[in-house]
Amino acid sequence: MIDHNCDSSSLKEHLENRLLEISSLARHNIELLSNEQVCLIQEFESMRKIMTDIVTTAASFYLKCYLSPYTAKYNDLSTCVQHLSERKHGALIVVERQDSLESLIRSNVPIGGTLSHALIESIFFPGNPLHDGAVLIRSDTVVSATNVLPLSNRIVTDRKMGMRHRAAIGLTEQCDALVLVVSEETGQASFAISGVLHPINVVT
Repeated sequence: MIDHNCDSSSLKEHLENRLLEISSLARHNIELLSNEQVCLIQEFESMRKIMTDIVTTAASFYLKCYLSPYTAKYNDLSTCVQHLSERKHGALIVVERQDSLESLIRSNVPIGGTLSHALIESIFFPGNPLHDGAVLIRSDTVVSATNVLPLSNRIVTDRKMGMRHRAAIGLTEQCDALVLVVSEETGQASFAISGVLHPINVVT
């Protein structure tokens, strides 16, 4: 379920500007294509960078749309993921949506606290005994920590994709949950839904 009414005008404006930019570059490169004296490799590299930015910006926009029907604490989630990303603190955060997750996750420590960015950041602080495994969020509550998720059986070739990413993909292959991931190696934030991982730029 997507909230098609979620408001993020700044992200939409950024997307529109970047799409216009890449459209202009594409038209310019088409004109240059017949000129054999011009090498367009650098121009194509510029287009690739713009497209990467478009994808991550679009993912950030749709993340809010995916989450807003299921938690009123979206801004807390966004803030905590941003802070974890900046500090390169690895994290795995499961947001339950319509499907029950009781049969898919195991070995958890009950929390039962109100969702806040401070609570989640403290759970994933390096050295905290609860930081391994996933946090489960249901509505506005942090239900449990140290949850073990099913791993994806798909062959993963991306060296930046560790166990957290495989777990995020694995769970979302089997249900409609959304899983937020922060890489402790790179600090890159992503979310998985329907078995697909999307890099994001998280903004508050």
